[in-house]
Amino acid sequence: MQFKDIIGQEAVKQQLCQSVKSDRMAHARIFLGPRGCGKLALAVAYAQYVNCEQPTETDSCGTCRNCTRIAKGIHPDLHYSYPTVGSKAISTQFLKEWRAALAENPYMDVNNWLQRLGADNKQGNITRDECVDIIKKLSFKTYEAEYKILIIWLPEYLKKEGNRLLKLIEEPPQKTLFILVAENQELILNTILSRCQITNINKLRDTDIIRGLSANVNIEEQEAQRIAFLADGNYNEALGLLQSQENDHATMFLKWFRVCYKGNGLEMVNWVDAFAKLGRENQKQLLSYALHFMREFLVIRMTGNTNIRLQGAELKTAQNMTKVINFEQVERIAQLLNDSYYYIERNANPKALFLDASIQLNTILRRQVAVAK
Repeated sequence: MQFKDIIGQEAVKQQLCQSVKSDRMAHARIFLGPRGCGKLALAVAYAQYVNCEQPTETDSCGTCRNCTRIAKGIHPDLHYSYPTVGSKAISTQFLKEWRAALAENPYMDVNNWLQRLGADNKQGNITRDECVDIIKKLSFKTYEAEYKILIIWLPEYLKKEGNRLLKLIEEPPQKTLFILVAENQELILNTILSRCQITNINKLRDTDIIRGLSANVNIEEQEAQRIAFLADGNYNEALGLLQSQENDHATMFLKWFRVCYKGNGLEMVNWVDAFAKLGRENQKQLLSYALHFMREFLVIRMTGNTNIRLQGAELKTAQNMTKVINFEQVERIAQLLNDSYYYIERNANPKALFLDASIQLNTILRRQVAVAK
């Protein structure tokens, strides 16, 4: 992976190259940014630049032994750690799947990854055994490159197990670098944050996504503009929109909303039963989408502007909702969605949780109707 392969983020690329050229590399760095902004791709390109045998001013050469092996995911001095499924699972058990996933789409999100592993109803985690394996791997000397590098994708999944890595991060072996690729700073242990230098990575601009789509697929400019606008800085989302005109999460959320609005108990139970089978990561994805929908709905509710990041049935539903949902209801719905996400992350029973949420949503939606009558 070279910097030239990554769309946008030019300022970050320059900053990273300069840190290497001036020999001011932080031994532990966090690439912090939203989904689909390219932070994982940047981490790999940075690791390749650090160990490139013939780097230029702005990129790795792409042809030396270190570059070619890193590009193939087989360099012995570049290690990866990422969420897996299973209480004793370690990353090396899924290395074949990881190499394929990274080569296919370095902008992937955790849901893409865990579904590839067949996570079903299991949540991803970075286990105690993984931390022990990290300590063991980094205790060895480098094999071929100048630096031994560990990329931890989504350290949020370390949770309390991250304490096992504190001493290693604070006092790493000579010529060892940590790169943590994160999305939510609040879910990372403060003790880890205090030992790392943070590199903030912004979401991609629409123009960057348009260039990326145009360079990689045959697409008309107008369609690329539409997809970029809907993706809202998330290139992984843009790729998903290319493959499907309908957003699965949008379809399911709008169905849930309509079922709850009608208040038919049997329909709510049937929806909950179907949704509970999709697995916790999909459930969290739907709740994240629901919060996105409510944010966009607020824009149209407050301004009347329909140029928002919703499409087709989503936009039509949002327009219809402006007639029956007020600001107080929006606030209560958003709080309900946030609470549901919190409880799903903590392994709440999905059937009980979403049935209760459905009943609460019906109460919130119908209360305004009752007042209007």
